[in-house]
This record gives sequence, C-alpha cells and structure tokens, in this order.
Amino acid sequence: MNWSLIISILLNCLRPGISIALDEDCPTLSDADSLSQTQLINRLTHGCRYDRLERPITYSVTGQRLPVDVYMRAYIYFMQNLEAHDLQFKIYALLQMRYLDPRLTFRNVSPKRRQPIMGEQQLRDSIWMPHIFLANERDSNTLGLTEKDILTSISPDGTVIVSNRIKATLYCWLNLKKFPFDEQHCSTVLESWMYNTSELVLHWEQKRPITYDPDLHLTEFVLQSSWFNETVINADLSDLRHGAFAGNYSSLSFTVHLTRVVGFYLMDYFLPSMLIVSISWVSFWLQADQAPPRITLGISTLLTFITLASAQGKTLPKVSYIKVSEVWFLGCTIFIFGSMVEFAFVNTIWRRKQNVPLKKLNSKHILKSTISPHLLRRRSQNHARSRSFSGSVPRQSDAMSLTSANAPFNNYLTVNLPITTITEGQVLSHHTTRQKNISFQTTSNRRLEVAFIESALDDNIAASTAKTTTTTTTPAPAPSTIEATPQSHPPTIGSCSSINNNINNNNNNPENNLDMDYNGWTTLTSQEIAIWIDSRARVVFPVAFLIFNMFFWTFVYFI
Repeated sequence: MNWSLIISILLNCLRPGISIALDEDCPTLSDADSLSQTQLINRLTHGCRYDRLERPITYSVTGQRLPVDVYMRAYIYFMQNLEAHDLQFKIYALLQMRYLDPRLTFRNVSPKRRQPIMGEQQLRDSIWMPHIFLANERDSNTLGLTEKDILTSISPDGTVIVSNRIKATLYCWLNLKKFPFDEQHCSTVLESWMYNTSELVLHWEQKRPITYDPDLHLTEFVLQSSWFNETVINADLSDLRHGAFAGNYSSLSFTVHLTRVVGFYLMDYFLPSMLIVSISWVSFWLQADQAPPRITLGISTLLTFITLASAQGKTLPKVSYIKVSEVWFLGCTIFIFGSMVEFAFVNTIWRRKQNVPLKKLNSKHILKSTISPHLLRRRSQNHARSRSFSGSVPRQSDAMSLTSANAPFNNYLTVNLPITTITEGQVLSHHTTRQKNISFQTTSNRRLEVAFIESALDDNIAASTAKTTTTTTTPAPAPSTIEATPQSHPPTIGSCSSINNNINNNNNNPENNLDMDYNGWTTLTSQEIAIWIDSRARVVFPVAFLIFNMFFWTFVYFI
C-alpha cells in the first residue's frame, strides 16, 4: 500500500478548510467601502495587522528607520491665580497631539470614504498612543476621566489627532523679592515618557501652537505675554522621572509672563500703613509731660501696624531672602518706634530741674547741651569754684550756682574790712536807711544783685544787737580775713562802702571781664528744650519719611 499517495490525497482535501479558517482569523479589507466606521476600525486594528504596543515605523529613502514626529498644540481656556504659599498654579487646557500611523491608512482600501473616522476614548484605546506627561506637575488629569474629555480622529492617510482636556496643578518657582510688585514666569513642560529622541520627537505646531481663550482673566495677575520652546532633556540613571532609562528625551514647554495687580495691596496695605505712621506723629503736638496719651498713641499705632503686616505675610512662603514688603514693614516700624523714643527723650528732659547753659542758641549746641548736661554743668561749677570773691561780687547766675543744693563743694566769701565801733542806735539807723539791694553795672551793662551779702549783714547785725547792751570804743585793728560759709554766719561787718569800692575796681579788671564773657551763655529751661525738640520732630519725621518713600518707590519701579 502506498501511504504517501494516501497522505497527499488527504491534504488536498483539507486545504480549502484551512484557507477558510485563516481568512476568518484575519478579516479582509476588500469590501471596506461597505463597512461601518466601527467595522473598518476593527479590521484595521486587528491583531493580524496591528500591534498597539509597537510604535509606527517609517523609513527614509536610504532605508534608515525614522522616529515618530508628534506635533503638539495647547489651548488654554482657564488659569487659576498663583498660590504663593504653595508655589503652584492651576490650568485648564486642551492638549492636542498629531502624528502619522501608516498602519491605519484606509485611503486605498476604501477610496469612497473621504471623511475622518471620529471617536472618543474607546477609539483611542484601540490604537497606539505616544506617552507624554507633564514634567512639573503636582496633580494632573492628562488623559481624562470621562468620554467627553477625549476626542480621537483618524484621517484616510493615517494621520491621528487626539485631543485631551486636562486639569493640572503645576509647580512654579516664584521670585518674591519685589512682592507685591513682582512679575512671575510660570512654565508648563511636556516630555516623552518611554521613547527617547531616536524613537519619538516632539514638535510644536507651526501655526498658533499656543492660544488663549479671549475671556481668560485673572483676578490678581495680568497675562502680559507667552512663548514656547523645544528642548532635549538628558536623563541619566540618577534621574528616575523617565523610568530609570538613560538617554535624551524630547521636551516641549510654554511659559506665561504674569504681572501682579497692585491695586489691592495699595489700598489694603500701603495706604493704611502710611496713615498709621502719620498718626504716630500726633504725639509731637502733645505736651512732653502728658505721658498717658502719648504712650497710648504710640503703642496703639505700633500694634495696629504689626497686625496689618502679619495678616499680609500669612499668604506668603517663608523664603530666605528679604522681600520689598518686608523692607516697607521695617521702615514704617522704625518711624513709629522712633516717635516713641522721641517721647521718652523729651519726657526725660522735661523732668530735669536744672537749667541748661548754651554757648549759642542753635540746634547743634542745644542737642549737645541736652545730651551731655552734666559735663557742661561740671565745667560751669569748676569755673565758679576757681574764681575768688575777695573784693568781687558774683552775678545772679553765679549766686544760683553757689547756693545750689547739688554743689559738691563749699563756697567761701572773703571780705577785708576794718572793724569800726558803733552804737546800737547807729546800727539800727544804719540798718534802717541801708538799701535792701546793692546793684551795680558791669561792663556788659548787666545789673547784678548782691542780696545774699546783705542777708549776711542783717544776720550779723541782729546777733551783735542781742549780745551787746552798751557800746565801747576800741581802736581799729589791722584788717582781717573773714571766711563765711553756708553753714556759719560771718563776723560783724560795719560798712559796705569798701564793697562798693571793690566792685568799682573789679569792673576795670580784665580777668573779671573774661569771666563775665564766659558766663554770658544763654540759659534755657528743660521745658523750653523739650518743646523745641518736639517742634523740630514735627518737621524731621515727615521729611525723613518722604525721603524713605522716594527711595522705596524708585527701587520698586525703576530698579
């Protein structure tokens, strides 16, 4: 029996069935014009013809394998304000990608079908898609959640257009050095996930790659301009955002230039702070000894401004550099605090009991004498101590320094007069007819009183009258030197004629004239100095604040 002949006959009988089975596994495209869109897509994407895990492969004229060119377009229809404390912003956009897949061409198999095949998520899931992600995303919904978020179109030549509505929260590093007069540049970066530049290259569309909704408005920012860019990202093993695959990956980005609207901050922060600083200057018109109202005004303005500034700073991140708003806060705080320090200064001066001698009546000498009053008073006391009163009578200012309770030394008055015997009646007569005040005219035409000398004479005469009841006559002894201190009474002085003679002699003494010139400084009371400082502060503080504003706003707008 010829077994080979039998086997060949059996194979010839089974061959038509095998051909029918193969035709059923790979549906034909011969009658594509009569098929529906769903049937045509199912046959085009059948497993015998199409592998959705493999990218489209095209070759150049020389037979070199070419990468897939994917063209992108973005339509921004809503953008949420930047969130400064989180360094992020949100966008709602429509991303459209276009690429060519020759395996989906149906122009030759269905020449009568000239319209593209339209579908949604189901059509997109049946074909190959370039995997593109947002590189600077924090939270995104790139591929959509529902059918309405995705639109897929396949043209007769195999061009695939996929549109995705996305909502993304993107990271944006904010430069807040000039806040709230800052300008921000925020980018949206798209990169290829698994295909490097040898497999896939991203491009922006040639015409209007980035468009914005005409009704797009921001409450805090103004969209000034935007630009786009195409780059290549070099990823190594230390960069895991590409799945730990090293290589060069194509990247697209578009950047928006945003300028902050400062109207809100001018009305709610800068203008109120100016008014608060100006209110703190009202204390300069209050008297220096009115401590309760001036302290209350200073503390209230300071606390109010700190509250205003802290409420403004809560919305900002804690950065390491100094912001313009912080410079403004520090400057206003210094002016408010300075008004309180000025009150403490003038209040201390107001409570002083000693007058302040001034060489000249100008700002320099007033401030110098006010800041160091003890030094000037010590110089005046030392000069008064070094002068001799033997035959000279001090001026009124010297008499005040001699009788001052704060003087750390004793003053001595030495008078050389002959002792003359007088009777009680003579003393009383002389005491009755003597003038109460002995005055004289100095070289500078100033009248000085020596009432303190007469007081010493009166006390001595009263003591002599009480002790003596009879009068005796004694020869005049030699002149003697008598020391009179504030703690003891001087001896009996018989006549003041010698004092007048000494005064007339001293008027012609050049040394005494120098002393009179030195002691001719102007004297102001502590209250007058305090009032003078307050009057100058009413001008100095506003002028200094105006200069500060000039430098501040010049830096903000011109630097």
